Amino acid sequence: MFIGYYDYTVVLTYIGMLCGFLGIANAAERPFLSLILLMVCGVCDMFDGKIARTKKKRTKNEKKFGIQIDSLSDVICFGILPAMIGYNLGMKDYWYLTIICCIFALNALIRLAYFNVEEEDRQETSTGDREICTGLPVTPSAMIFPLTYLICQIECLNDYLVYIYSGVMLLVACLFIGNYHIFKKPKLKGVILVIVIGLILFGLLMYAKYK
Repeated sequence: MFIGYYDYTVVLTYIGMLCGFLGIANAAERPFLSLILLMVCGVCDMFDGKIARTKKKRTKNEKKFGIQIDSLSDVICFGILPAMIGYNLGMKDYWYLTIICCIFALNALIRLAYFNVEEEDRQETSTGDREICTGLPVTPSAMIFPLTYLICQIECLNDYLVYIYSGVMLLVACLFIGNYHIFKKPKLKGVILVIVIGLILFGLLMYAKYK
């Protein structure tokens, strides 16, 4: 009746995309909520691939669909959402900072499209997980920008939030498309560490918001 794939292997990706959309929708009036939703997107993206690989008998088209839908979701969650948060935090008031928002979104798009091509080629010759990341993956945006916002809650830095956020965004945008090996994808211990750090960051954000 409907085109597409709707089994459990893609549900978390769909949830992450919807969180990304809600984050964009709230970026103007509730940027703090958008930052929390960005972190939720990161959690979804961390586990969607692992869940998908639990289905051992995926067809070739299901695998290709998974690659495409994951990257399309990532464009929204980690390309557009952080840019919209920055834009509404004050980057829209300066044309040169608005350009940084555009560069960030564009570089995320370029990286993800390039990754799709490389990943399809890799899966034709390998069944294992990708071990090495070329350039900075987009998913760390889920921690980088909430952390940036949190640091700028320090009284002496608060007035410079828009400039610090912009500087971090430009740096991350360049790292997205850098042609270098940055780190291996985290295994179980690395994932647990990221989750712990994420929970601490979430707690600190809530404290800064409601103290």
